[in-house]
Amino acid sequence: MSTPAGIQLESVSRSFSGRGTPVQALDRVSLACPPGSFTALIGPSGCGKSTILRLALGLDSADSGSVSIAGMPPAEAARAGITGVAFQDAALMPWRTVEENIALPLDVLGRPRRAHAEKIADLISLVGLKGFEKALPGELSGGMRQRVAIARSLVTDPQVLFLDEPFGALDQILRRQMNVELQRIWIASRATTLLVTHGIDEAVFLADRVVVMQSRPGRIARVIDIPLARPRRPDIFASPEFHGLEDEIARSLDGH
Repeated sequence: MSTPAGIQLESVSRSFSGRGTPVQALDRVSLACPPGSFTALIGPSGCGKSTILRLALGLDSADSGSVSIAGMPPAEAARAGITGVAFQDAALMPWRTVEENIALPLDVLGRPRRAHAEKIADLISLVGLKGFEKALPGELSGGMRQRVAIARSLVTDPQVLFLDEPFGALDQILRRQMNVELQRIWIASRATTLLVTHGIDEAVFLADRVVVMQSRPGRIARVIDIPLARPRRPDIFASPEFHGLEDEIARSLDGH
């Protein structure tokens, strides 16, 4: 794994044209994610969470302010394979096997797949899919497909990982299981990670800190540190300290 790099947003604003009225998605948002940190973004729909991810991935540009990944423009970082991303929809190619889907970013970047065969095999083992290398997406469960998507996001050995509701389509039981698995994978990779989620419990379990956003216009309302020791076991979901952090975030979301 490469040395982690940081994420830096400086006074970033972005607006979109609505039905005759501009919508201020982000208003002078500043956010620094230190190397090796795990940050969760949470807030109501329309608060700009996904806009931040699109800007950080180089898929969109800010109206004002600056965004940098490892000290370089986001699009440049993406071309260098510094960033990896997994979305709510695993978006696997149905005709590609598990190992071929994981190799997709290598193909896009023009890197020889054969030279990364050991890396692909290691990732398949890391996400718990050993024995499914030749399986097609249609032969996998929803949770298994998301494991493939996470492995794919790690195949370029990224310094920075972006996760946009990666388990949002899963039921609550499977989602918690995947939270535990993601923590294990993150501890092994130590990539600087930015997670967008609507789940307060998911944010508290996974993150070092939770960034609470407000909408209209999209701004950071509060940053809450999560002082829970790692690795975090599933039984921590029932602890008073965990519930206290959940309540604190919920109050911030409610504007209190």
